[in-house]
Amino acid sequence: MGRELGRGGCESAVEAKACYYNVDTGAPLFAAFFEDQAEVKREHAKQFLRFLRRHEGKICLPVIQRPDLDNWGTGVQALESALELENKLAKLLQDLKTLASANSETDLLRFMGKYLDKQKRNIGYLEHQLLYHKKVEKQEQEEDTFKKPAEVSGKQT
Repeated sequence: MGRELGRGGCESAVEAKACYYNVDTGAPLFAAFFEDQAEVKREHAKQFLRFLRRHEGKICLPVIQRPDLDNWGTGVQALESALELENKLAKLLQDLKTLASANSETDLLRFMGKYLDKQKRNIGYLEHQLLYHKKVEKQEQEEDTFKKPAEVSGKQT
């Protein structure tokens, strides 16, 4: 259970960082989502701690290493990193739900239900954004390819 809590705290830091991946060009459209999710993940971690204390659960926080990347070069890279973390968190939450089900912990099952639903929505949103931004990035690359021959020949398109 402590793994989920620790992972949520780590992801909030990663998502907060991801929203500032390129300060020079301004924040991307999904920056607000990252900022919101950082706050939401912190709040979920606090709620989970309160739940464990109320039910006299053991709290064992794992050591969470900071991400390898300090700066995502593109929005697509930031989205891919966030999606990877969200998928890991979803797996941890699902494992916790399975364990709670096997041990007939109905309070924990009810508590976990809303988090899994939110997690699925977040993953869906990130997948949608990733597809959209990959498409935009591909279009920009194609436009650059068309512009380069005109620049080389000195003609304008």
